[in-house]
Amino acid sequence: MAEQEKDLSLEERMQKMEDIIRRMESMEMTLDESFRLYKEGMEQLQKCSDMIDTVEKELQIIEEGGNEDE
Repeated sequence: MAEQEKDLSLEERMQKMEDIIRRMESMEMTLDESFRLYKEGMEQLQKCSDMIDTVEKELQIIEEGGNEDE
């Protein structure tokens, strides 16, 4: 499962966060379950942020006329 998680696209991660939010809003879960979902959502958010940062850095390199392979 960890390998599948690693290969998720930004869009898939955002969809996962939306699903987590929807489940948490249903209010039909224990405190432990809501904490687990909150933690999972925060991990997804951090991974999305990391992915966006990587793309922004690559765009900056392209805008500066450089090549990221150099």
